[in-house]
Amino acid sequence: MIGGGFAFAAVVQPGPLQAFLFSSVSQRGWRRTLPACLSPLISDGPIALLALFVLSGVPAMMTSILQAGGGFFLIYLAWGSYRKLKDQTAKDLTTNKSAPRTLLKAVTVNILNPNPYIGWSMILGPAVIRAWHEDAAYAAVLVVSFYATIIAGLATTIILFGTTQFLGARVRRILVILSAAAMAVLGVYLIVRSFI
Repeated sequence: MIGGGFAFAAVVQPGPLQAFLFSSVSQRGWRRTLPACLSPLISDGPIALLALFVLSGVPAMMTSILQAGGGFFLIYLAWGSYRKLKDQTAKDLTTNKSAPRTLLKAVTVNILNPNPYIGWSMILGPAVIRAWHEDAAYAAVLVVSFYATIIAGLATTIILFGTTQFLGARVRRILVILSAAAMAVLGVYLIVRSFI
């Protein structure tokens, strides 16, 4: 129950990954963005290990540094989206970049996002350890339910974002600008928050 519930909360909560997915769908279409729903499955293995074995013993400054890095990366992605938009024609908006490259960027966004580290060190990690002490099967069910829910939720989000493709090229361009601005604002917020 905790695995699926926490995953659902992570999917519906606006954050760096959701902003990136919206930007990607606006530029490349939902089909090319859909593999990005697997990014937590790829990125969370190292995050879970790091959170469980290392982050629990390091000062809070590490989280701040990670958060600032994520902020700078989001600003970089926002600038890249805006720059490409200036160079593209309306036809190019849905045909650039491959799915593997989108998946790699989504994995990078997730690795630099402090939320998975916080989630694994404060919520999922302790829950998995507690479940493991009761029965290894409980721990496995918790982890499987988390990733099944988050992948299905992100896939649904990407497909819903894909409805923007039925809009005209001008509206899609405006949405790309808005999503780039949202990523930049979120990046600045993460950087400022990391220093506070």
